Order: sequence, then structure tokens, then C-alpha cells
Amino acid sequence: MPDATRYTGDIVDAHHHIWRARDLPWLSGPMVPRIFGPYEPIRRDYPIGEYIADATASGIGASVYVQTNWPLDRVVDEVRWLHEVHQEAGWPMAVVGAADMFDERTPEILRRQAAITPLIRGTRQQLHWHERPEFRFATAPDRMKDPVLRKNVGALADLGWLFELQVFPEQMPDAVEFAAAFPDVTFVLVHAGMLIGPEYLEPWRAGMAALAELPNVVVKLTGQGTFVHRVDPDLISSVAREVLGWFGAGRAMFGTNFPVEKIWTTMPELVGAWKDALARLPPADQHAVFAGTARRVYGLPG
Repeated sequence: MPDATRYTGDIVDAHHHIWRARDLPWLSGPMVPRIFGPYEPIRRDYPIGEYIADATASGIGASVYVQTNWPLDRVVDEVRWLHEVHQEAGWPMAVVGAADMFDERTPEILRRQAAITPLIRGTRQQLHWHERPEFRFATAPDRMKDPVLRKNVGALADLGWLFELQVFPEQMPDAVEFAAAFPDVTFVLVHAGMLIGPEYLEPWRAGMAALAELPNVVVKLTGQGTFVHRVDPDLISSVAREVLGWFGAGRAMFGTNFPVEKIWTTMPELVGAWKDALARLPPADQHAVFAGTARRVYGLPG
């Protein structure tokens, strides 16, 4: 692929984290098997200054913070902390928070978060379930059918917020019905649909194609090191080609998933792999994936 086709423009990181280890019992507590494998290198603070250094070295000029599983009774504190970080550093430019979407009282929590900062754009609920315990977050595979969850997702529309959806391929039939029930809410599918491995290709392809039929669903090209624990250019290229074939560049956006992917790579290496994978696209499509879609979805200037 000639270097001349490689993207050199604006980049928005549509999915990253920062944290203080003391706020995250899952990070500071005992080591346990997790979806992204051994994680000793990130059992520490990852402050905004380190993130900005990683990002700017990679050509990233704006970012979207995504919740990091603070205890559910502290999700308002998480948003307050992010607002303070932004006031001091100017980063991140948007925030995706969290709340217990299975609690009847959650609309009040969402309103409290909204009152803290104009940075907040929505909430993420990790609904992925798998037979392997270390891959599992939700308590059951069919939690998208829960009536309280659905009532709370409806409340997001009143706030003008989006819903970040994290599911595995075999849950996608439920995800299609779920997203279709809320046409006024933008659903952001995290980590390109969480393709665990080649044995999941058939349900992943069927589910992604069905989700792409819904105009209120967009997708993040993120997290492709989660299951292979490395930067895999062939995997990144394959996933990018298929996802963009379904969703198009105007409904897909790049993100680093740092510092999780920092376990096995540097940010310039990761960004470079995605630039190589997308170099075949017209310049306008590359710009959409690297910046334009995220700026539109998250309401960022530029």
C-alpha cells in the first residue's frame, strides 16, 4: 500500500479511559482472569497527562472518555471527577458515563450527572455474556429484554443521550430487537461487535449485517487486541473491511481503547496499524472513520 494514501489528518479517539486505581476495586483488588488477559501493566494510575502524551504522539487531537466501572454508588463521582480533569487539562472533550440501568431510580442519577457537566453524552452498559466466566460481564445473556433497562434507555432519549452497547455476536439478534425499539436513541456498538475468534464469524457477520440495517446504530472500530493480546494487522484489516462494508464510513469511528491496549502495544503502533488498514479508502472516508463520525456522534466541534 503506497504511503501516499495513508491518512495524515485529524484524529479523534472515540474510546479511551483514564483512571485512578483507588477508584476501581476491579483494578486495585486481587488479580483475576479477565476478558483482555493478564493486566499487570495497567494495575496503576493512568492519568490524563500520560494519556495526552500517548495521544498527541499519535496525532490524536480530541478524545471521548468511556466509563471504567467505578462502583455503581459512585457513578456521579466519576462524572464529577472527569469534569474536574477537563477543567484542568482540556481533555477529554466528551464523556460517556455509567449507571445501573437495571435500577428504577436511575433516571434521577442520569439527571444528576447531566447537571454536573455539559461534557456527558451518554451511558455505557456492558451487556456481554459468555459461557467462559472471564469473558462474562452481564448476569445473563438476555438482559436486553429487561423492562427496567428498557425504561431507562427510554429516559436517555429525553436527555438527548446515546447508549453504548457491548455484546457478543450470539447476542446480536436480541441487540437488533433492542435497538429497533428505541429509534430516537443512538446506539454505539462497542469494539466492532466483539469478534472473539474465527469460530464466531458466522453469527458475527449475520448480527452485524442486521444491526447495520438500523439507522440509529453506529459502530466503534476499537478493541481488536482484546482477545489476541497484540496488534494484528490482518485482523484489523479484515474487521475494518467487513464493518465498513455494512455500516459505511459515516457510521464507523476509530478509538484506541487505551490503556487496556497499552498492555501489549504503544499508541503510535496501534494508530499506524489502523491507518494502514484504511489506506485503501478514499480520503473522505478515512477522515470520517478517524474524525468526522466521532465529531458528529459525540457533538464535538471541528
